[in-house]
Amino acid sequence: MTISPDLSAFHPRRAARPAMIALVFACAACSGAPDTGNESARGEPANVVVANQVEASPNMADAPTGVSNSATIGGDGSEIRLDPLAPVDLADAGLPGELGCTFSSPGLAPGVFVPLLVAKGNVASRDAAIGIVKVAGYVERVAAPGGFDAMAKGTSFSGKGKTIGIALTGPATGGGESPSRPATLTYDRADGAKRIFAGTWQCGP
Repeated sequence: MTISPDLSAFHPRRAARPAMIALVFACAACSGAPDTGNESARGEPANVVVANQVEASPNMADAPTGVSNSATIGGDGSEIRLDPLAPVDLADAGLPGELGCTFSSPGLAPGVFVPLLVAKGNVASRDAAIGIVKVAGYVERVAAPGGFDAMAKGTSFSGKGKTIGIALTGPATGGGESPSRPATLTYDRADGAKRIFAGTWQCGP
C-alpha cells in the first residue's frame, strides 16, 4: 500500500537551491532513449554543469513540444501532460534531502534531454523522498516512502490525484558516480487515465 505523506510539513530550503539546480539536468548527457512528449520549460535556457560533470545541451529549454511516446488512455479523455522542469522550478521547490534522482526524457532534437521528475531523499532513512513534476504548466509535489535508498531502485510516488511509478528497464549506462539507467515513468491519474513516458533514471549527489 502506497502511503501519501502530508506534504504540507515540508518547507523550501533556500540553501539547497544551487545543488538542486545542478541535479535537475543530471541526465542531460544521456543518449539512446526513445522520443517523448515534452513542452518547453519556462525560464531562460540554461548552460549548466550536471552532477556527473557533463555539460547539458544549451538549447534544452527549447526542446520541441507536443510529442508523445505513448498516448493518454482511459479517464475522461483529457491528455496527461508533463512539462520539463526549469531551473527556477527547482529553486522555488527547495526540496529537502541529501541525494536526488531525476527522470529525464529526450525531445525531438538529438541529444536534448528534459527532466520530467526530480526528487530528493535522505540515505538510510524512513522519511519520504519528496519530488516535483510539472503537470500542464503547474508544479506539483509528490512523495515516495523509504527515502533515497528506496527511490534509487525505482519507486512509486503519490500526490494529489495521481500516482507516478518509476520502473528500471535496463542496466546502468556510462560511468561516473551517478550513472543513468533506462526507465519508464507511468503516470496514473485518479480518474483512471494513464500515460507512459520512456527515458532515464539517474540518482546520486
